Amino acid sequence: MSGMHASCGTIRVARTAMATRFEVVLHGARPEALRAAAEEALDEIEAVESWLSPFRADSELVRLHRLGVEHPLRVDPRLLRFLLLARDYSLRTGGLFDPTLGPLVRAWGFQGSTPVEPDESAISNARALVGWNQFQIDEAAGTIQLARPGVEFHPGAMGKGYALDRAVDILRDAGIENALIHGGTSTVCALGKPPDADGWDISLPVPPDGSACAWPEGKPPRIALRDTTLSVSAIWGRPDSRISHILDPRTGEPADGVAMAAVVSPSATDSDVWSTALLVGGSKIMTGHTWARWWCLEAC
Repeated sequence: MSGMHASCGTIRVARTAMATRFEVVLHGARPEALRAAAEEALDEIEAVESWLSPFRADSELVRLHRLGVEHPLRVDPRLLRFLLLARDYSLRTGGLFDPTLGPLVRAWGFQGSTPVEPDESAISNARALVGWNQFQIDEAAGTIQLARPGVEFHPGAMGKGYALDRAVDILRDAGIENALIHGGTSTVCALGKPPDADGWDISLPVPPDGSACAWPEGKPPRIALRDTTLSVSAIWGRPDSRISHILDPRTGEPADGVAMAAVVSPSATDSDVWSTALLVGGSKIMTGHTWARWWCLEAC
């Protein structure tokens, strides 16, 4: 479903995709053109979901999990590019971001069901299926081969950011200069600025009581975004469970040292990935990353 509202040169368009509410806010003098661009941007997010979702039986990713075991499978070039990009991010984050941990996601019940704590043997068995050595990617042939049954790629910590980047490309191609688009408030992309400010005013979230130490200033920082993105990862992301849904690939256990991490970067894919890596690895991993602004709130 899609909802729209227009007033004073403002268009809002919202749609549900990737089990998330995506919303676009646009400012300009041509409401019809703004609305059309927003709808096209959200169409692109749905298109990404159609081939990347691990929950849709007809997606290209599920097809890979089903048919790509023990022999090379020619896949959609979009999925091939996504996996190559994800592998590069895994290397750059030192494995703190690792979307090959699909077997662990399933073991912890995060694959759409109620989370439950698995026993040590279930975690050990799942960890044996995790790692890029389980994926043989032949870029020239356009094929991917999974080493054995049970190997699964899970795009959760990167998929929304990637889809939002594609949506922003659509908006830019349509000549949109001032817009804000977000996915479930965890990742937000800013184009230009609103008419009454120098940037889009965003506040970082207030943690639930007892889940994190207080912000040093006594309140969460406010950030003026302009032509950049912000992503937030937090251990309290699922309302149906007290178990953190962010797993540490090094242990197979939920990440628990950091309560919330936020990263500002020109790319939503980048901020999405690095906020997850920061949540898992802590602030020390950001040393030398002068290209990004970031915040790290310790767990208590």
